[in-house]
Amino acid sequence: MSGAAVPPAGVPRLPRLPRLVATDLDGTLVRSDGTVSAYTREVLLELDRRDVPVVFVTGRPLRWAADVFEHVGAHGLAIISNGALVWDVTGDRAVLERPIEPQLGLEVCAALRTAVPGTSYAVETMRGIELEPGFMERYQVPDAARRAPVEELFDGPALKLLARHEELAPQEFWDVAEEVTGGRLVITWSSSTTLLEISGPQVTKASTLQLLCAERGIAADEVIAFGDMPNDLPMLGWAGTSYAMADAHPTVTEVADHVAPGHDDDGVARVLAGVFDL
Repeated sequence: MSGAAVPPAGVPRLPRLPRLVATDLDGTLVRSDGTVSAYTREVLLELDRRDVPVVFVTGRPLRWAADVFEHVGAHGLAIISNGALVWDVTGDRAVLERPIEPQLGLEVCAALRTAVPGTSYAVETMRGIELEPGFMERYQVPDAARRAPVEELFDGPALKLLARHEELAPQEFWDVAEEVTGGRLVITWSSSTTLLEISGPQVTKASTLQLLCAERGIAADEVIAFGDMPNDLPMLGWAGTSYAMADAHPTVTEVADHVAPGHDDDGVARVLAGVFDL
């Protein structure tokens, strides 16, 4: 392999090589400027040539995840929206959907808004994002995105429900939401702003990754996983070998087995180069 980056010193030797790599995108594989470096791309393609699938496991919706699909290799699999969707990149089709049903979703919306006035919602579906008028999105919204009360937006199964508050801190909002929902839906966050990402019952990055691996006869101890934010915690806890990025959220560093260099330093690729002796 060529490239400026080098494997970090002290990458532990594993009893056996992983059969699958699972990696988050933002803050993990993707740099702060939104790019994937040439070195990282080369490492991922080399693993693909060695028949080691690299699965992107992201909170991004499909419309944003597609921006980096060119790097996933011929194996072409991505877990989207925190586990709500498995996408066959090569076939350009969904192979598994794990949505929130409207009745349950609306019950949770009403309960959370009662507990925390000022909560606003957006809904992610296969059509894209649809938002309440008061939902202040930080990223560009497609011109065709519908704006309406959540009772109108939630007219069918949703891949992800987004809840935003402009005054509470993320952890405070999460704590209240967990108490209000009582485990009926899965709540996590991966943003620096107060934005909760809400998924269907028992839908996490880990539970969907486990389903994907089971279909391929891959056990948890044959998976190496990378992440940086609370929505990665279940995946890092499930995988046999886990890495938090050097600039990860403190809760992630506590759970992961090891710490990789930061995402702007090609941390994922450098660890993989050491593990697989590339």
